[in-house]
Amino acid sequence: MKKYIQILVHKQTLTAEQAKEVILGISQGIFNPTEIVCFISLFMMRPITIQELEGFRAAFLELCLPINLTGYQTLDMCGTGGDGKNTFNISTLASFVVAACDIPVVKHGNYGLSSISGSSNVLEKIGITFSNDENYIKKCLGQAGISILHAPLFHPAMKSVGQIRKDLGVKTFFNILGPLINPSKPTYQVIGVYNLEIARMFTYLLQQTPTQFSIVHSIDGYDEISLTTKAKIISKDSELVVDPDDFKGIQKIQPYQIFGGNSQNEAAQLFMDIISGKGSEAETNVVAMNAAVAIRLVNKTSLEDAFELAKEKILNLEALQRLKKLQALCQ
Repeated sequence: MKKYIQILVHKQTLTAEQAKEVILGISQGIFNPTEIVCFISLFMMRPITIQELEGFRAAFLELCLPINLTGYQTLDMCGTGGDGKNTFNISTLASFVVAACDIPVVKHGNYGLSSISGSSNVLEKIGITFSNDENYIKKCLGQAGISILHAPLFHPAMKSVGQIRKDLGVKTFFNILGPLINPSKPTYQVIGVYNLEIARMFTYLLQQTPTQFSIVHSIDGYDEISLTTKAKIISKDSELVVDPDDFKGIQKIQPYQIFGGNSQNEAAQLFMDIISGKGSEAETNVVAMNAAVAIRLVNKTSLEDAFELAKEKILNLEALQRLKKLQALCQ
């Protein structure tokens, strides 16, 4: 590890192969916690490069427990997190809405390490249990239309640094990696990022894969379409700017209207209220708009039509029914 730290201290960058070697070494337990903390901290003082991100990603995918879902044409909705906005669990809610549109979802997620309640935290609170058993994952897809892939169960390297990330309590390059290392390699991905530089890197990497993708970023720093201002959607062959003022019946909202609560219990209650059709207009619209990006990607429909369909699935409780089916499978 010392040679890699020296490279970074001298303001040089790692090659993709060197970056891969670091993650492989972490997974094998050959570096001590102090070395790992130092390595992670150096990346908090400068941006990650495309080559470094490519190497980290390659290592995680090589080490992961793979899941073979060939033939399912699945979609993942996952954000980088780390935007510091403390919103409620928008992409997780949107995933159930997308599943209600008969689009099979494999939601990759983790515990919140730089936020109060990550995807896995809120799902545990509402009775979802995690497994890396392929048959169980396929059963969930078949009966509920959605499966949850809890990252530490599939990524030994990520699990080995979990406590360090929790102790640091701030965003690290591991936040950026999360959406890129879904072990099931979904056909479609909607990825939220907290700045345009990361959006550029993700676009470059995903253009080299068969994945059909949409990367979303609100220009005020949210890693999702927040409806607080304009947002960008970058796809394989197009870019789109989404302005809330352009949508009939939608108004720009204030950050407090999508606040995620002060505890995991509050986050879970918000989740259940919104998916049960009891959310505010602002909350429902934000979830529907993010789900609409996924629906548009898969069904090749307009964003406006996709939004109306997504909102219908929330208000007629079809998204809630998907959640109830998944909960029943966890009993």
